[in-house]
Amino acid sequence: MALCFQISPSVIKSQFCSNPISSQFSPKKPTNLFRICCSQSGEDENPNSSATSKQQKKLSQQSSWESKDSEGKDYLYRLGAEADNMNIAVGARAGVIDDLFTGNFLGKDSDIVFDYRQKVTRSFEYLQGDYYIAPLFMDKVVCHIVKNYLAHLLNVKVPLILGIWGGKGQGKTFQTELIFRAMGVEPIIMSAGELESEKAGEPGKLIRERYRTASQVIQNQGKMSCLMINDIDAGLGRFGNTQMTVNNQIVVGTLMNISDNPTRVSIGQVWREADITNRVPVIVTGNDFTTIYAPLIRDGRMDKFYWQPTQEDIVNIVQRMYEKDGITRDEVVSIVSEFPNQALDFYGALRSRTYDRSILKWVNDAGGAENLGSRLLKQKKEGKLPVFTAPEQTLEALLESGYDLIREQKLIMETKLSKEYMKNMDD
Repeated sequence: MALCFQISPSVIKSQFCSNPISSQFSPKKPTNLFRICCSQSGEDENPNSSATSKQQKKLSQQSSWESKDSEGKDYLYRLGAEADNMNIAVGARAGVIDDLFTGNFLGKDSDIVFDYRQKVTRSFEYLQGDYYIAPLFMDKVVCHIVKNYLAHLLNVKVPLILGIWGGKGQGKTFQTELIFRAMGVEPIIMSAGELESEKAGEPGKLIRERYRTASQVIQNQGKMSCLMINDIDAGLGRFGNTQMTVNNQIVVGTLMNISDNPTRVSIGQVWREADITNRVPVIVTGNDFTTIYAPLIRDGRMDKFYWQPTQEDIVNIVQRMYEKDGITRDEVVSIVSEFPNQALDFYGALRSRTYDRSILKWVNDAGGAENLGSRLLKQKKEGKLPVFTAPEQTLEALLESGYDLIREQKLIMETKLSKEYMKNMDD
């Protein structure tokens, strides 16, 4: 007795269309794909019957799933070919797992991989309040961003990278973020710590991925975006006899290539003529660009901006910082004059230092340092923590804190204990 099982098209349609993702994979001739026969004695279905000759209904009149690109590949095939996920739970790539399990439905290298991408863009909800933005700084950043967005309309060479460099703690990153908030830019921000990895090529690929993600923000969300790398000289700079790694070379080469070809950025997929990336302005910050590979910072690739706030800029920024504390502008001028040649972060640390006594008083009210751990965790849930009272800021308290900070700075510079521990160390 011959056994022949045949699944009807209605059953297949109900199974595949119950899931929106699965419906994209419905075959054109399901009766041939799902027909399982245990013997050859059964009669085959007539190929000329109305059930098989009926043309498959399109997903939609405006569906892009069945559209072809310039190379004749459909949308599903292109997505699968670009996927680099080798996890067999979500994708099956030929040569990675046994070919028996890869299937031949859309091609062995065209399994669709849907992954949950983390949000890498930065928003600035935490920047509450009114801050001062230096006009010169804002003009330079705004001009660089706008020039790159209008590069296709301008008959000039527009550098893709803006390098903002200057002394430590001068507010380069903070001022840039304030400008992003004012312009409504949703940037992708990287740090120097992401420019090195135990895997060769990972940092360079990460930069290209972040660049393309910023391009997708522009295209899909309709927002301005850019790529920002903080303290780039700490990750790429050469200090003394430090070793140049393969990742350093790849990152430098990646940034140079993106600067020369800002609309053609690959993350390893097959090149396509239609794969055009939106031009994304790049902003990097650092302290000393002389430690970076010179061809990267040459004119044409990087527009350089040295940021050294003037006395007026410092006074205006510090005044906004102390505005809620009731410190007048004249008092701010006297504080800045008392501690000249200090970075902007010095005045923020000065204000933070005035909270020390109030915090110690709060610790004593909470039961002392010995019992602080258990009481802090328990009382936090029960809401029985003592109320913290912020100190009243006065000119005398701020000056006293400033003198303490200056004293610590001098001790570090004058007391070089490394010479005491290492007698043979050269000066």
